[in-house]
Amino acid sequence: MSQPAAQPTPLPVPPRSIVTAVRRLLRPIVRLLLTHQITFPYLARLLKAVYVELAEREFRLEGRPQTTTRVSLLTGIHRKDVKRLRSELPHEEAPPPMVSLGAQLVAVWMGDPAYLDESGRPRRLARHAAAGEPVSFEGLVQSVSKDIRPRAVLDEWLNLGVARLGSDGRVELNTGAFTPDRGLDEKAFFFGRNLHDHVAAGVANLRGERPSHPDRAVYYDGLSAESVAELRTLAERLGMEALHAVNRRARELSLRDRDRSDAEQRMTFGIYFYAAPADPAGDRDAEGTPPSGEPEGGRLGA
Repeated sequence: MSQPAAQPTPLPVPPRSIVTAVRRLLRPIVRLLLTHQITFPYLARLLKAVYVELAEREFRLEGRPQTTTRVSLLTGIHRKDVKRLRSELPHEEAPPPMVSLGAQLVAVWMGDPAYLDESGRPRRLARHAAAGEPVSFEGLVQSVSKDIRPRAVLDEWLNLGVARLGSDGRVELNTGAFTPDRGLDEKAFFFGRNLHDHVAAGVANLRGERPSHPDRAVYYDGLSAESVAELRTLAERLGMEALHAVNRRARELSLRDRDRSDAEQRMTFGIYFYAAPADPAGDRDAEGTPPSGEPEGGRLGA
């Protein structure tokens, strides 16, 4: 008598709350992809590569080599594709050269007391070193790299909107942080880095990792455009004060730690502000009501 065919093991059902959160998270990402004509087949290929990369790197069994079969089981991707993708694992792309240099320059300009005025704000700098001038833009650039001409940096910053020249010819930091008004490559780099770290913090918290990462936001609806504008100004002012304070202390600590063998950690601290018509179509799921049943209005929460 023949044995009954083995039934396939049912796939685990993911938590509905996680699926809902990911669906909402993906909407602005897909909006960006459509804006830049990145199609679903292209995204599917990219997702395959990322699935294999993460399974290969972060989901190994202790003391055992990671195999193509295990990666295939973890990801649901065919073994043939897994084998090919494992041989093509990408390397992290370096930031655009001007971004890397610019971030260092802004960190010095906003964190070194020599470059701050009496109120703790970045000084307006003379372009060139001169008698009676304790610091200059030329000196700032040369303190970070002697391989780049200060004029080239200034021209690029003026083009991107990071800096501007005052009526007296002094150089002013335009935004208080290196967030270019123009320049797709530069903006895309910070978009990827900042959102990666914010999402990574939230994922670590959902996974119960300790210590948890601070991830707080204030939410209100039922506001007029005038009220939102006022709150935007308030958030920007307070946020920049916080960024300046953290940058100053981080610079002090990085100088203290630079000769330590265990100085291998990195950190990100950021701010964001977003406003839009309340619950626009496509930005809210049917399950979007807070799990506690808390009514909409205003709240401070994780």
